[in-house]
Amino acid sequence: MDRRPGCLVGFLKLAVLDAVFDWLQARFGFGRGCSCTGMGCGVVLLILFAIFACSVVTGTDWLRLW
Repeated sequence: MDRRPGCLVGFLKLAVLDAVFDWLQARFGFGRGCSCTGMGCGVVLLILFAIFACSVVTGTDWLRLW
């Protein structure tokens, strides 16, 4: 039996991921620290966010509520 999380869990994971991403961007993201360092950390955080968001979206069964 394939036990993938339902849509409500997927939305919760995306909300938590968004909150963590916003906090990390405010602390280490674009424009923080030296210009080169802030740019590099911002790009790395953006790539990691995209990877995790795709993982949540593809691993969630959007038709199951619970």
